[in-house]
Amino acid sequence: MRNSCRLAIAAMCVLGMLAATAAFAAEKLEQTGKGLTIYFDVGGAVGEPYATVVQNGAAQAAADLGCEVKFVYSDWDPQIMVENFKKSLAAKPDGIVVMGHPGDDAYAPLINEAIAKGIVVTATDTELPGLTAANQSKGFGYAGVDNKARGIALASEAIRRFGLAKGDKALVWGLKSKPTRGLSTVGIIETLEKAGITVGYMEITPEIDKDASLGAPLLTAALAANPDTKVVFMDHGALTGQLENFFRAAGVAPDKIIGCGFSLSPATAAAIKSGYVDLVGDGQPFLQGYLPVLQIALTKKFGFSGLVIETGAGFVHKDNIDFIAPLAKQGLR
Repeated sequence: MRNSCRLAIAAMCVLGMLAATAAFAAEKLEQTGKGLTIYFDVGGAVGEPYATVVQNGAAQAAADLGCEVKFVYSDWDPQIMVENFKKSLAAKPDGIVVMGHPGDDAYAPLINEAIAKGIVVTATDTELPGLTAANQSKGFGYAGVDNKARGIALASEAIRRFGLAKGDKALVWGLKSKPTRGLSTVGIIETLEKAGITVGYMEITPEIDKDASLGAPLLTAALAANPDTKVVFMDHGALTGQLENFFRAAGVAPDKIIGCGFSLSPATAAAIKSGYVDLVGDGQPFLQGYLPVLQIALTKKFGFSGLVIETGAGFVHKDNIDFIAPLAKQGLR
């Protein structure tokens, strides 16, 4: 009899706990970002492939979390990014997402002002190591890749995969002059030169940074001056997406020159299938849109510190493009 009573009491306790948990869930759980307004600089121009995938990720996060995200565009111009931040700050939102192209020094006074006013700021795509270290406890995080590490990884994989060797010639088209962002280009060049590969370099101009289609004559001229070029590296998502057009304009047949770059797009996926692009480092920009919005919501609602998340360490190539291409077409990869 005593055992039966004990079992009955225990059962009632369990049921009581389950009922309390259910009541808590019904009463307390709601969309984490409900009521929040976030300004998000997606970096490129309206409709630019890479920026569009970032925007799609942020829009999905807004739908999942119940917040409002207002998008701004910078044409990949660091000065415009700074101006956009000033305008976003004046709007007094709950949070602001930046890309780190202007660098710590350019952003520091503005970001420190925003944080002092209770606005959560976080970075995506290009890291701001100094500001992250100083403000991580206040929700300043980073979603993206380590720029130098991604450059080293792409060059190392190309050397391994395609058997590049001492004496081969490479052309690198990048952004070496940019603070932080340029470390990706530096990583590519240093890795290639360490392997004994001869490297020719071209800096991406602001005009081509904004509109990659303008680059065809420059690449044609570079390849005409260096006809023994074995591999081309594009340290730029939009330029990678134009690589098939560039090679065709230069009279280069598929697979004659190895094409490497970053960031998937429908055009890049098609170029992988046609043999004009051979290796793409995938930073998964959809996550670079989604995670910063989640970061701001978690910090505003629960006071969480900034999360530093590596969003990509993989490669896209002819062996896996059939699975990934439909996702690129949907603007998810």
